[in-house]
Amino acid sequence: MGKLDEIVRIAKKMDKMVSKKNTNGAVDLLKELKGIPMTLDLLQSTRIGMSVNAVRKQSTDEDITTLAKSLIKSWKKLLDGPAGDKDSEDKKKESSTESSSSQNSPEPTEQSSSKKREPRTPVTPKMTTFPPIPITSDSVRNKCRELIVAALQTDKDYIAIGTDCDHLAAQIEESIYQEIPNTDMKYKNRVRSRIANLKDSKNPNLRKNVLCGNISPERIASMTAEEMASDELKEIRKALTNEAIREHQMAKTGGTETDLFSCGKCKKKNCTYTQVQTRSADEPMTTFVVCNECGNRWKVRLHIYTSNSFQIEEVFGDPLRDG
Repeated sequence: MGKLDEIVRIAKKMDKMVSKKNTNGAVDLLKELKGIPMTLDLLQSTRIGMSVNAVRKQSTDEDITTLAKSLIKSWKKLLDGPAGDKDSEDKKKESSTESSSSQNSPEPTEQSSSKKREPRTPVTPKMTTFPPIPITSDSVRNKCRELIVAALQTDKDYIAIGTDCDHLAAQIEESIYQEIPNTDMKYKNRVRSRIANLKDSKNPNLRKNVLCGNISPERIASMTAEEMASDELKEIRKALTNEAIREHQMAKTGGTETDLFSCGKCKKKNCTYTQVQTRSADEPMTTFVVCNECGNRWKVRLHIYTSNSFQIEEVFGDPLRDG
């Protein structure tokens, strides 16, 4: 039997011991492994190291753990040996090159040290000013810029932040005008909504983010009312939306699907109905029908005259308004 087959046989036995949680006889197997000359190819192909490590963790016998640790330590040298030799050779080469360069290099002079201290490239100053905004002679646009400046200067946060409100307001107005290139009602409504939200005392974070630059002028110029709303208002809207969805789902799942009714709008028969006693006890129940296709709603009253005679009265419209 070859070394490969012998190692595979031992590995299978060890795996069975680990699965059965019984490591009796593992000492003999470890001694057999110790007598087999191990190579890197055998370690990688048989994965015997994983089996030995599993037995070591499973067993509480000191002899087993000691033998397993010694085997793993010796096998680890096979894995680390070539890399370690290469590292030592590289270190020797680096040390030899450093020593030779130190011997060949002349002593530093005052001129060379002064040259090293001088920067190779001139340091360019950072851009601290905004790009220029086109000056407009339109009185409507100039008035809008003044109103945006007043909105940005609410609560005087701009003083602590150090923002040029005149320039920032001109940027915001210019961005709005680039999107709506005329001063019609749509342009004015866009400007009014920015001003109202920036001046809102319940939403100071929006104004601070614009002053600090977290929200760019281009962004604030195109934000919707939902995006500019305060965190509190966003939570309220989210709660109302979830409540409406829940009520819609409850109304839809609470009924019974049927094809007895035909929708007056889409003429399809995929409907859901519920029955409610809306009038006196001697009156028939009112049936509320919802079309699952188009969402149309209507009421149906069933009038029974005899056991074989009845009449269906359809009342179209909103059941909440009709009563």
